[in-house]
Amino acid sequence: MTNFAKTVALLAALLTGSAAECVAAETSATYVEIENPLASPHPLQGYLRRTDVSGPSPAVVLLHSCHGNWKRIDERWGKRIASWGYVVLTVDSLGPRGLEICDDRARIDSAGDAYRALNFLVRDRFVDPDRVGVIGFANGGRAALMSVDHGFLEQSSPNKFRAAIAFYPSCLGLKGEMTAPALILIGELDDWASAKECRSMVEARDDWGISRQKGKGVPIKLTVFPGAYHAFDAPQLTTPLVLKGHHLEFNKPATDQASEALREFLGTTIGGKE
Repeated sequence: MTNFAKTVALLAALLTGSAAECVAAETSATYVEIENPLASPHPLQGYLRRTDVSGPSPAVVLLHSCHGNWKRIDERWGKRIASWGYVVLTVDSLGPRGLEICDDRARIDSAGDAYRALNFLVRDRFVDPDRVGVIGFANGGRAALMSVDHGFLEQSSPNKFRAAIAFYPSCLGLKGEMTAPALILIGELDDWASAKECRSMVEARDDWGISRQKGKGVPIKLTVFPGAYHAFDAPQLTTPLVLKGHHLEFNKPATDQASEALREFLGTTIGGKE
């Protein structure tokens, strides 16, 4: 690991409140450059977790929210999903761009970053290129859905995602014409990302004149957790937090149910091999 990478890892650990997290992450995951710095003005970086299986395994790309919590996402979900037998690549979309949070002055193309990560994974001999999914949280969840929504980005890529999972995404403005199975996990009381808007997209309601025609695209599965708010899977939010006027709160029952739903969905979409 380079000195720069070690510095970034240490700073991320301090931001999450525990230097021990940094040590754990370094021993169980590899800090990687997803692209050569010469290939892009903003070369992607992230954490790669491989399985102990000798042959090619299914894999997932993890996309963080606008608050740059990719280290926490890796610790919270990357480690767990890897234990299920998946190669996991957690993307840092902000650090390489010199940002700490999403900035209106700098456009963050999270869906584009997802495909850059996909192109990295399919070249890995430990990854089955036909069994790669994408999982995102909040803004990253929306990007995950966009990654499999029928459009230029998906159609122009020679490599394809075979499944998409979105935790509490904003569904407003998405047509929902999916090219791969998708799962949305969201809280009933979420006042930042509306479960109602996601339900409208899933049911192809044309309230805004942008929804898909019924029966068009791969079906989307929606799971709404009663009593759950935005960021229901973040254990550091045991004490509720109001951020930009929105309620954030950890909900263990919702998190446990989401974990079961996620594992089942991955198993039925990319986990098995015909």
